[in-house]
Amino acid sequence: MKTPKPLDINITENLPTNEASFDLIANALETVGYAIIADCLPIALSLALSERIILISSECKRAGVGRGQTHLIDDLIRSDGIHWLQTGNLVETAYLKWMEQLRLGLNRRLFLGLFDYESHFAVYETGGGYHKHLDAFQGTSNRLLSTVFYLNPHWLPEHCGELLIHGPIGDILLETIPPDFGTMVIFQSAVFPHEVAITQHKRYSIAGWFRGRGA
Repeated sequence: MKTPKPLDINITENLPTNEASFDLIANALETVGYAIIADCLPIALSLALSERIILISSECKRAGVGRGQTHLIDDLIRSDGIHWLQTGNLVETAYLKWMEQLRLGLNRRLFLGLFDYESHFAVYETGGGYHKHLDAFQGTSNRLLSTVFYLNPHWLPEHCGELLIHGPIGDILLETIPPDFGTMVIFQSAVFPHEVAITQHKRYSIAGWFRGRGA
């Protein structure tokens, strides 16, 4: 893949949307509770995000599990490094703007009451993974929809590192999703337990959450 070029300011200000993709995502969320969409974002933005995560990967901080007094860092549970997206960077701002358009699009179609969005880059080194878990904090409605966007060109089956989505009841594996470049996965945060299988290659993604009001 050619070296990504910096995202043009005009693309940042006037990001093209794909209403057909919004329709597909909304239909999948309504019928099965999750959506898997290939080539979801404009290619210029995907390439710029790929360049960005490589550039800042050394600055990523170790992620933990839980929150408040229960927050801890445990490599046996989760081993990714993270960097929260902010509006101070052109490329990160472009992604957040596109996800804002998706938020509005899903609210128009499904009346979900999605209020805001937060996200971070996630970098898994070889041998890293994340045990089975739910994204929504217990007893709250803080996270309504989880999103994952993959930034791994030329990912091979032997690299592993798949996202495993489990059913809400029992231990039924519903989907095994390779972290292929340009693929976005969206699912109900409080419904679907999921995990990141041990990766055999450095793995890049953006994890995010659409939240309800008062989260």
